Amino acid sequence: MKIVIAPDSFKECLSSSAVADAIERGVIRVFPDAEIVKVPMADGGEGTVDAVAAATGATVRSSRVIGPLGERVEAHYAMLSDTAVIEMAAASGLHLVPADKRNPLETTTYGTGKLIKAALDEGVTKVVVGVGGSATVDGGTGMAQALGVRFLDNEGKPLDGCGGNLTRLARIDMSGLDPRVQQCAFEVACDVTNPLCGERGAAHVYGPQKGATPDMVEQLADGLVHLAQIMTRDIGVDVAQMPGAGAAGGLAGGLVAFLGAQLRSGVELLIETVHLEEKLKDADLVITGEGKMDRQTLSGKLPIGVARLASQRGVPTLAIAGAFEGDLQAFLDQGFVSTITTAPGPVTIESALRNASRWIAEATERALCLLKLGLGCPQKKS
Repeated sequence: MKIVIAPDSFKECLSSSAVADAIERGVIRVFPDAEIVKVPMADGGEGTVDAVAAATGATVRSSRVIGPLGERVEAHYAMLSDTAVIEMAAASGLHLVPADKRNPLETTTYGTGKLIKAALDEGVTKVVVGVGGSATVDGGTGMAQALGVRFLDNEGKPLDGCGGNLTRLARIDMSGLDPRVQQCAFEVACDVTNPLCGERGAAHVYGPQKGATPDMVEQLADGLVHLAQIMTRDIGVDVAQMPGAGAAGGLAGGLVAFLGAQLRSGVELLIETVHLEEKLKDADLVITGEGKMDRQTLSGKLPIGVARLASQRGVPTLAIAGAFEGDLQAFLDQGFVSTITTAPGPVTIESALRNASRWIAEATERALCLLKLGLGCPQKKS
């Protein structure tokens, strides 16, 4: 029997690699002779680099860059042949900013641009950028500044790339852009559809969670509209209403406008990057999961992407979740044979977090004991 283990992380609890290890322990208790293929997964947010490295054997590089508020941070990215995988949160993430200092007028994606530059120094021909967990609403101007783009005010003086300077922008000078950008393909792992501007845009929807007050939100919203107009005039790219351009405080839109990036479904892009389809060959079962499976999962989060791909290949999928909420049939319709939660009974959040690894293994064991008895485990399609 071949079992592919491809879970997401259990947010604020276990990395996807740790979840995969726990599931593996449960599998071995029931099927000790099974061929087990572990493919830790991610959707482009925090943990993406570690997941890609664990799933593919990619080399993890370290680079010291500027953090969201100008401090030095040690950030990592993965090198997979001629492809670099970067998570912007490593350099420009909200977790790097103390709660009392969160201010998206001041935070910058400059460090993310430096990570991209470090990857270009490696000679890559493709860069995948995950854009979850940002501390910024700068429209990607900090990132572009780090790669040589200049942002000028009415007097021709350079502006630093940050949210508070967007309304002061008069001209974008692309002449200093690192020429290696033109020789490299950029793809953005992006699972939101919010545009750059408007009521559903980066400032209004994501600004408050990054520390923006109502007045800051309005300033940032005006700044992003202004930035989009100047992008259209000076670069010839209109991202104001592009679905997904508002991700990571507009970094996604900035990657499109400044670097010619393509926005992709984060789930699909990571599935492709870790070669999951190839690893499903001859599999008898796939086990995936995440901390909580609910209606948001059905909107296209990682377990659904895994189940759909497995279903296309005729491989049944079992989901392990810390909590489950919703209509089971809706999940069965997506290719799952069943879902099982980890908690053995009513528990506190603290207990669930503390015992997560053990309970994931035990839940896997319970589920596979039923499958071993032939209860609800369909035959693999030809």
